[in-house]
This record gives sequence, C-alpha cells and structure tokens, in this order.
Amino acid sequence: MTALIHLRAGGVSLVLDSSDGRLPAVLHWGADLGELDAEGLSFLAAATAPTVLPSSPDVPVRVSLVPEASTGWLGRPGLTGSRAGRDWSPRWVVTAVERMGDAVTYSSSDDACGLELSVEVELTPQGLVRTRASVTNTADDDYDVAELLVVLPVPRRARELLDLAGGWGSERHPQRTPLVVGQHRREGRAGRTGFDAPTVLHVGVPGFGFRSGEVWGVHVAWSGNHVHTAERTASGVQVLGGGELLLPGEGRLAPGQTYAGPWVYGSWGEGLDAVAHRFHRWLRARPTHPGVERPVTLNVWEAVHFGHSLDRLQHLADLAAQVGIERFVLDDGWFGARRDDTRGLGDWVVSPEVWPDGLGPLVDHVRGLGMQFGLWVEPEMVNMDSDVARAHPDWVMQPGHGRLPVEARHQQVLNLTIPEAYEHVRDQLLAVLRDHDIAYLKWDHNRDLVDAGGPDGASAVHEQTLAAYRLMDELRAAQQGLEIESCSSGGGRIDLEVLQRTDRVWTSDVIDPHERQRMLRWTGQLLPPDLLGSHIASGQSQTTGRVHDLTFRASTAVFGHLGVEWDLAEASASELAELGAWIAWWKDARSTLLAGDLVRVDSPDADVWVHGVVTPQRGIFSIGSGASGPVSNLGDVALPGLVADAVWDVRPVIPAAPPLLFGLPAWFGGVRLTGRVLAEVGLRFPVMPPDQVLLVEAVRVG
Repeated sequence: MTALIHLRAGGVSLVLDSSDGRLPAVLHWGADLGELDAEGLSFLAAATAPTVLPSSPDVPVRVSLVPEASTGWLGRPGLTGSRAGRDWSPRWVVTAVERMGDAVTYSSSDDACGLELSVEVELTPQGLVRTRASVTNTADDDYDVAELLVVLPVPRRARELLDLAGGWGSERHPQRTPLVVGQHRREGRAGRTGFDAPTVLHVGVPGFGFRSGEVWGVHVAWSGNHVHTAERTASGVQVLGGGELLLPGEGRLAPGQTYAGPWVYGSWGEGLDAVAHRFHRWLRARPTHPGVERPVTLNVWEAVHFGHSLDRLQHLADLAAQVGIERFVLDDGWFGARRDDTRGLGDWVVSPEVWPDGLGPLVDHVRGLGMQFGLWVEPEMVNMDSDVARAHPDWVMQPGHGRLPVEARHQQVLNLTIPEAYEHVRDQLLAVLRDHDIAYLKWDHNRDLVDAGGPDGASAVHEQTLAAYRLMDELRAAQQGLEIESCSSGGGRIDLEVLQRTDRVWTSDVIDPHERQRMLRWTGQLLPPDLLGSHIASGQSQTTGRVHDLTFRASTAVFGHLGVEWDLAEASASELAELGAWIAWWKDARSTLLAGDLVRVDSPDADVWVHGVVTPQRGIFSIGSGASGPVSNLGDVALPGLVADAVWDVRPVIPAAPPLLFGLPAWFGGVRLTGRVLAEVGLRFPVMPPDQVLLVEAVRVG
C-alpha cells in the first residue's frame, strides 16, 4: 500500500499519510506544492510530524480524517458510538488503499470491536476536497452510531471564523468570531438545511476578506440534520469538519449494516471569492448543470395568492409574454380543497372546484404564447384537513404515544418512509406531469421536522431525507428535462446534496431588494448566480412594506436567475415597458451573468454594496448604497477581477430609467482603462441616496 499520496488539482495540494497502517492524516491542504517525488514526500512527512508534548502521551498524537480517541486525541472523536456501552473506542488498522486518479479510498477495520471503516477522499479538478466516511457493523449484535464526523486540519495562522446565520426571510447574515480553544459547533436540527445553516464554515488568517487572506472552508452536503464544527486544542491543533446530526436510534446498525455519512466539501483559497469559485466551478462542470440560457420566470403567487381563475391567469400570461418572460409558474392553490393554507395539502389532484376543465386550458394558453409552464408543489407535507390525512392519519410523522407534533403553518409532515405514503405522493404527481406539459416544479418544504418519527415512533429524519431525494430522482427520471427548484419557505434547503437533483434554489421568500443585496452576496459563497432564483419584486414589498423604484428592484435581481414576482396587471404601461427593457438587457447579458466568476469587493462601510460578474471578455458590476442617511458619497470604487493587462471599454448600464444620482462623473460618456487600473484605482462614483444601484459594464477592447 502507498502510504504517502499527493493529490494536485486546481492550484491545490492535498497530501495524505497512512503510514504504519494508520487512518489517513492530512499533512498539507492548501496551496499547490509543486511536484514532489517519494523522497520529497518523506521529507515533508518528517518536517510536519507531531512531537511529544509535556504531560501528554509518550507517542505523538496524530489527528486523522476521522480522529481517534485511542491515539490520545482529546478533541471530539470522529466516531462516537458503542455496542451497549462497549466497543466505543476503536483502533483502526488500514487494510487497503485504492487510488483512481485523484480519488482515494481507505479501508480499515478493528476486528476486536467488530467494525470496519471506509474513508473516501477526492480532489476535484477545481481544487475542491470531497471526503466522507462509512462504518460497517461486522459483529453479531447491534452497534449504535451516535455521530460520524470527518475533519480537515487547518494551520495555526488561521485564527478567525466566519459562518452564516439567519431566520425566515432574513437568510445568510455573516458572523465573525475568533477561533479560540474549544469547539465552535453549529448544529442544524430542523430536518432541513435550515435558514440558520452555516452554509460554509470558514477559518482564515485574521482580517481575511473577499479578495485577500488565506481561507479554508467546509460545507456538509446534507438536507437533513447536520453538524459543522471547528475545533482548536490547547496545544494549537486546529480542525474543521462536519457530518450528519443523527437523532437517537437513527445510527443503529444491525449485523452487516453500513451507515454512510454525507459528503463534506473543503475549499481553500486566497480570499472568500477564491473559496467560492471552487464550489461554483465544480457545480458548473457537472453534466447535469443547467445551461446559461435560463428562462426568465414569472411566479404568480404575489399576484393572485389562492385566488385562481382562468381569465385572470391568462391575462397575466399575456402580460408576461409581452415583456419577454419565458416561463410561467402557477403557485399554491391549484389542487384538492386548497383554497387557503389550512387544508388540502397532500391531495395532489387538480381541483375540480377551481379548475372544472382542468389545468389544460391554462397550460395550453401559456405554451401557445411560447412560454414554459411550471407548477408549485410541496410533496413532503400535509394538512390534517385533507383527504389523505383523514384516510391515513398514521402516515403523519409523529413521536409515538398517539401524540402529533406541534403544527407549523397549519401542516404536518407526511411520512415518506412508509411505502404506501411515498407511492401516494409519487403516483399523484406523476399523473399531473403525465397529463400536462410541465417543465418546472417549484418544490416547497414549509416547516421544520419537529418530533419527526416513523411508524413506530422512532426518529426518522435521516430516512425521510433519503426518501425526499429518491422522490425527486424518480420524478426527474420519469419526466425528461424536468427542472426542480429547491424552495423551503424560501432559503431553508440550500446545500450541495439537494443540488444534485435540483436546478436552482429560491434564495428567500423575501424579495425586498434591500434584503436581497445581502442574501445574494452571501448565498453566492456556496452557489453561483445561475442557481439563485432572483426575482424583480413588487413596488411595495409584501413582506417588509418597503417601497422601491423599479430601477433598484431590477438592478438587484439581475445578478441571478432572473424572474418576476409582481402583479403585472397592476403595472402601468410605462412600468411594463421599463420591465421589458430590463428583461431584454438581461437576456443579452445572461451569458456573462450566469457563467462568469463572482467578484465581491470589501468595503469599510457595511451599507456600500459592490459586486459583479466577470469573464475574460466582459464584466458587469453593481455599485450600490443602502445607507440609512440622506445620501452616500461613494468616492473612488475599485472594480477588480478583470484581465489586468487588457484594455476595457467602461460605461454605465441604464436599460430604462436611470437611478437617482447626484454629480455625474466625466466617465459616464465612456472611458478606456486597463483591468489593473480598474482594480487598483477604480472609478469615481456619484453621490447616491439610499437604496440606489448603478450598474457598470466593462467590455474588452480588441
């Protein structure tokens, strides 16, 4: 077996050491080390070998990808579990190392404990580390896995933490803290990824920003309960990792059974943008990734809510086609007795009360206008006031003893781990897809999984999560070309595992552009703009009450997969013309906006927003002010990310009405500067009132 393995890709090196049959430890994860032969790797191992510390074990404590208490490691172990109190501290011996390209699998066992452990490690072409662990019970009685974590080391110079937090409608607020001795542990217990998920847990050199400072980040790709953790010991050892948060009993392994943890992704880079780019490029390299010609979408929820009528919706479709919209999505209220949010959920049949002739006339009208048709669904949920719940109350997830969980949004969770319940949902949805030309499902998930037990009352979030994945996979396999949006009361289910079967996320239920400036910026730490549902809001936000002009609403929304969430029947003729101009401009620019590299600029003022998307030929930047005062004097603003030695033709982008500005600068008529000058000096920007954004385009000369 090869003990020292050096993986190199995308400007990253990952050096693994399984000497003496021990679990693999990481000797280096970070900048590319260049070519290293066997002798060079052995010297690296010697140079980084741990030492014996005073009042510590007499052998050096070595931290592997799945840390072991049996080695003297006093931090959190990778595997926590036991066999009725026994076999709780395995000592693994590697039995096989298999390498295929830049992927390595380590097989190990502890025969005395009756356990086997597999650790998979991959370095993608983009320099992204993927790793996961699986444990198998080889004994004759049950083994209970309480937790299985994988961790990656980070150097001592990385002493500042950054992760994200938030709540409904206020997703992805950044928070920074020092990395001190102990654990920074973020648990998600919502049964979904959650509004308050860390998204990416970072550790970096103090003061790191978007464009500078070494940063290491991890993301747990799992849509159920999860853990992200950073730990620093008193001796200065630092690790970053995560895994699934298992509820009691979910990790119980009968003889011969295996528990496989989720993939944990690690990204290193100089600055947060570089960390984000590895995630983005890996996602975009997938054969299933949607192309840049994403259709502009209209969702009718804020226009009609539950008030469906064929004439009203056909009129909205006519207006949508008039302004250049390419996909029309019918939201909640089309099925069963669903006239409000208290009933009907779980009965996935077209309502004869509201749609006596079925959905066909609306679908045909929309398709006749040249638009795709999409539909809202929430397959994992149920109202107790529904046909399915009345017929099968035992299909509701519950903790046993005849006690239902507390309701949330007037609904419960349908237990998809019950085969009959799963088949009910699958078959009803397949019938709707079979009978209509539906290209897109907005897949919602509107409550946390509280007291989510199976038929016997045992906790079942793990199995419910797998069932949801399986349902998405089956529907996509049955309906070729079907796209699915991951929506969960907005941004409550955003992770890399659900993205293996969905085509975009709904960033938040709040589309107030002032809030969306932050949400788009920080959701972009994991996902590229082409996966972020980003809609032009109503003039007055239905959630925050703020009023914004169309220029600010549109110039915010264009940095994502563009859509509209607005009652177009209430728009004036001039507003419709302005909206059409923005949509036409976005269609022309989407090959840049949905394929370029995300660029974010640090500002000492939290209410100054500067970001953009760049390609080798074109860059589009947004410079905005959210200041609470009367005006914001932005001064000189750097626009980085463009090819440094190329010359760029720079001018403002004003598809329709201009933003409100004071003191227009001379370069508004157009200026030619190198990328280096734009990055180091920038442009002088006018004074802006609050909630105004100016777009700037740079086109490469020659």
